[in-house]
Amino acid sequence: MTALWLGNERLRLGFVPELGGRLLSLQRDGTELLWRDPTLFTPALEPRGEVGPNDGDMGDWVNYGGDKTWPAPQGWSGHGEWPGPPDPVLDSGPYTVDTARGSVTMTSAPDPRTGLRLTRHFALTATGYTLNLTATNVSDREVRWALWNVTQFPGGGEVLVALRDHPNPVVDLIAGTANPRYELSAGSARVPPQEVVGKLGFPGAAGSLAYAGVTFTFEVDPAATYPDEGSPVEVWLEHPQPEPIAALGNLNPPAHIVECEILGPLTDLAPGEHTSLTIEVVA
Repeated sequence: MTALWLGNERLRLGFVPELGGRLLSLQRDGTELLWRDPTLFTPALEPRGEVGPNDGDMGDWVNYGGDKTWPAPQGWSGHGEWPGPPDPVLDSGPYTVDTARGSVTMTSAPDPRTGLRLTRHFALTATGYTLNLTATNVSDREVRWALWNVTQFPGGGEVLVALRDHPNPVVDLIAGTANPRYELSAGSARVPPQEVVGKLGFPGAAGSLAYAGVTFTFEVDPAATYPDEGSPVEVWLEHPQPEPIAALGNLNPPAHIVECEILGPLTDLAPGEHTSLTIEVVA
């Protein structure tokens, strides 16, 4: 398993295509910004032992860390929900890779459970990078999915979510140990650092999300339908527990982690059709 690096004077991006097309390192002026499991990888992204595709229940998930793309909605009740992570194809399976000057494109294998093939295209910019995501229906049936990009950071900071006028701008989605606290002000929501396992959704998201000096911008379509009570943005917080959380499939959080999650709209896809999401990242 070999890491692939892309960089300029300020930024250095490290990819591991063989593990779900992950961006596993984002360094700014030599400082690592992303969270990854240090027991599984060296700073050079060399595996410490055996890593590879992973499946099973939530408690079986090997959380490598970094930035990855999943399909939404998540769930375990039927074909219209993605029952991961873990997932041996989209989350942790090998992606093919193409490189060009200043860009990396990683593409998954066809996933029989969702009918999708995911493509992740990273291109350096003067201030960060652009991430273009595509989900293509490669099955022989119609499917309905949204793109869902998940970036994991070390905990301890605050998340800022830009808001537009909305009757219900923030919703509680998951209370693993409790619902995360948040504070509203004019045009934004602040999620302070806290020791909780849980998730917030932001139906009122306006297209900007920031954490640890990294800002994500993206388009939000107010007329579209988004997963999880209409949330184009979600924030998941976790910290180590004395024992796995039974209500979350025996999930065993490995560290203090903040997930910044950006979702595209739910889209009906006939065979051969695709949906896309573009995220501009300033770091």
